[in-house]
Amino acid sequence: MLYPLLRPLLFRLDPEKAHELTLRSLDLAHHCHLMRLAVPAPVIAPVTAMGITFANAVGLAAGLDKNGAHIDALFDMGFGFVEIGTVTPLPQPGNDKPRMFRVVEQQGIINRMGFNNLGVDALVANVRHSKRAGILGINIGKNAVTPIERAADDYLAAMDKVYPLADYIAVNISSPNTKNLRQLQQGDELSALLLALKTRQQALADQHGRYVPLAVKIAPDLDAAQIADIARLLIAHRIDGVIAGNTTLSRDAIAGHRHAAEAGGLSGAPLTDKATALIRALAVELDGALPIIGVGGILCGRDATDKIAAGATLVQLYSGLVYRGPALIAEIARAIAQRAANGN
Repeated sequence: MLYPLLRPLLFRLDPEKAHELTLRSLDLAHHCHLMRLAVPAPVIAPVTAMGITFANAVGLAAGLDKNGAHIDALFDMGFGFVEIGTVTPLPQPGNDKPRMFRVVEQQGIINRMGFNNLGVDALVANVRHSKRAGILGINIGKNAVTPIERAADDYLAAMDKVYPLADYIAVNISSPNTKNLRQLQQGDELSALLLALKTRQQALADQHGRYVPLAVKIAPDLDAAQIADIARLLIAHRIDGVIAGNTTLSRDAIAGHRHAAEAGGLSGAPLTDKATALIRALAVELDGALPIIGVGGILCGRDATDKIAAGATLVQLYSGLVYRGPALIAEIARAIAQRAANGN
């Protein structure tokens, strides 16, 4: 495959510029029908979760395509599902640059992007113009200028716009890069938000004649009591799924690295064990009540099957693609399918 040859060139660029160049290149490969030169053929190994049947268990995590501008090219890479966003009701530039840093020695990435996006109306227009050749998740968040006590207003406004187009909606309450956002994972605040979301979900289901599942994205930096409390509330409010997790604020795995003091969330291989531990603890508390989408530090088939063994039904990639390239998608889909075939 081409990526091992291209990676050294991309890594000479600023990470955000490399990200933009990669997406443009994927669009070109898709439009010229050249994607099979860059990625293996898609793996068909259906998995059902949240009442949805996915072509395979491997999805794209939110953050790569915040505005839904590259949907068709991303599906052409062989994902079982693609999650776009995080999108906010209003456009916002995100945090000041530079805001993304490679931790190459440990195969990690630090980012403090801050939900940079063109706003929900731009995303909706892009989705409407796409062919959507698979299951599409849309990840929603709140604008940075919205007070945390009014966060529910932003989530509901975004939900209203994306509901007719989404196969599922992901609710991001765990990014470390929007001030006070993780506060929404706490007790009464989380319960109030989930109640508002479920009430609106039912109203929109009646209005549009279709039920769109809700999945809540939580952080890996939670203690056992917090995980138990969140699991209890997800069950009580009949949330359809949970995405575990997001980037971590911990720097234990990269202590001493020149970028370790950079603000933002750490992803990639330094997050692998922490993310798997979150899934394992959450699975115990949920006891099968709702499916888990496992995210964090997946750079090979074994990383993914470890997350399935811990209790995840589906997995998502982002940083692993930066270090391994698009061949990782099929590798992981085959590994998960083989594990299922063996009855594990």
